[in-house]
Amino acid sequence: MQISGSLFPFLLFLAFILISGASSAHNKNDFLECLNLQFQKSNSESDSIYTPQNVSYSSVLQSSIRNLRPASNSGQRPFVIITPEHESQIQAAIYCSKKHGIQLKVRSGGHDYEGLSYISETPFVIVDMRNLRSISIDTEKNTAWVQTGATLGELYYTIAEKSKTLAFTAGVCPTVGVGGHFSGGGYGMMSRKHGIAADHIIDAKLIDANGQIHDRESMGEDLFWAIRGGGGTSFGIVVAFKVKLIVIPETVTVFNVTRTLDQNATQIVHRWQYVADKIDENLLLRLFLRSINSSNGKRTIGAFFTSLYLGPVDDLLPIMQEKFPELGLVKEDCTEMPWIESTLFFAGFQGESPDVLLNRTQVSMSYFKGKSDYVKQPIPEYGLESIWKFLNQEDVNRAELQFSPYGGIIDDISESEIPFPHRSGNIFMIHYGVGWSQEENAESRRHINWIRRLYNFMARYVSKSPRAAYFNYRDLDIGMNNIKGNTSYRQASVWGFKYFNNNFRRLVHIKNKVDPTNFFRNEQSVPPVSVW
Repeated sequence: MQISGSLFPFLLFLAFILISGASSAHNKNDFLECLNLQFQKSNSESDSIYTPQNVSYSSVLQSSIRNLRPASNSGQRPFVIITPEHESQIQAAIYCSKKHGIQLKVRSGGHDYEGLSYISETPFVIVDMRNLRSISIDTEKNTAWVQTGATLGELYYTIAEKSKTLAFTAGVCPTVGVGGHFSGGGYGMMSRKHGIAADHIIDAKLIDANGQIHDRESMGEDLFWAIRGGGGTSFGIVVAFKVKLIVIPETVTVFNVTRTLDQNATQIVHRWQYVADKIDENLLLRLFLRSINSSNGKRTIGAFFTSLYLGPVDDLLPIMQEKFPELGLVKEDCTEMPWIESTLFFAGFQGESPDVLLNRTQVSMSYFKGKSDYVKQPIPEYGLESIWKFLNQEDVNRAELQFSPYGGIIDDISESEIPFPHRSGNIFMIHYGVGWSQEENAESRRHINWIRRLYNFMARYVSKSPRAAYFNYRDLDIGMNNIKGNTSYRQASVWGFKYFNNNFRRLVHIKNKVDPTNFFRNEQSVPPVSVW
């Protein structure tokens, strides 16, 4: 029988698909056999291994997914989820992944904006750190060891149990995982006074691509530098961080004051840009901007000034009256409380018990797209008015811009001290966000196009060469690696310099030294320097 010339290429392609599928299934089975064998050798229980055949597989996978958008666009689900309770189980996962050519992903809290900790275009497994979340506080030395499966809420709760005057500077969302947050920077409501989370890391425990366990001394200062702001999962699996806690007053003051366009919001926001990075470093004036309905039912812009002052209200008011009288803050707007209650206030749980911080699943899942920018010169009033027009193109309360002020101690730290480069010269960071429900997901493209158009418009008002971005607000729009092949330095530098500026070069050289085969990789992981 003769095969026509037009049919022959198709048959070759079909044969390739069948062989590839069989090879993939073979690798998966071999991986599972390897993993079970390694667990047996270390006397580990296999109930930390979940496959799609397990009844609990879906609930384990979905329990730490905070953004449904990436998962809805991914054709792959992990064929194994490992929830280690011991370091030996992580070593087993690394060993078997390397041996059988399976991509390994690490998930701490599941808040990655692009879902890179739980999706992939190639067959993969997840090491989910949820069971490695112990926290040990030393109140005499003001330090803490925190395993990377812990959440910020668990850390804050544990510190407050031990002391009324110790705290830690990190983000406001209680369900965010320590692993990703600390290793990517960790901005929060005390950052102008105390810096970011990564500034306070003084030791770490990391498992490298060879399965070796290191502390700061054995990993060396280069690798220790890299995992404090350069993203830990490019270099290994960080099991725990040791951090220096900060000393705070027993009483702090919070307020959330709203101004609309009828209340001169445009002029007040414009003035805020000249104040927020220069005001007393004990005060962080964060600003949220949304399109809302006014009391008369008409659309307007709401500017929400959400702030923390490390001290009593009687010390705060004179500062505000001198430096930012335009806001018109009065004592009745303010509430004094212990620091731990302020974490509830900023997380939207004011008045609730601190026990809510221990709830790892309190954040509802939604579809979301986020982006970020840094502002070095104030945006003029006509620029703000153009932003208002963009916000009004989306439904009420669907889209939001956050203006997070810098200055204070952030300015005093060199941009090369750790990989996080966003230091002196930045007035504030912008976070752009738009969300929608599952019922509205058919129109996801419209919302994503909206935020991209706004981002393109904002180019005239934000940092340039590079246009900087915050690593913890991951955004694949700014560039990504070729996950199925080699990524060149030139390709990776498209996004790398935006997150890390000139620190990216050093990160690449460290990657080449500690993981030259690029075992730890994702769509925005640091590539080894050997691929230029």
